Amino acid sequence: MLIEEGRVCIKKFGRDAGSRAVITSVLKDGYVNIVTEKRQKERKCNTKHLEFLNEIVDSKNKDQVNKVLGISNAPKQQSRKK
Repeated sequence: MLIEEGRVCIKKFGRDAGSRAVITSVLKDGYVNIVTEKRQKERKCNTKHLEFLNEIVDSKNKDQVNKVLGISNAPKQQSRKK
């Protein structure tokens, strides 16, 4: 089954086109919630906008998801404006 939690895919359309994504949950009517490498916030996506890969990770494990998406776990440094 291609549409399942943890499936790694590539966004074909939209702001995140070309970036890797992980399905976090399956919704009704051909929609899923995903997290991408460009925007880590979970959001709704049409499955027609995804190209599915043969990789599956545990979507509940943030370390695995970040590793697959290429997101480093290092804390971001805040710049101070003077």
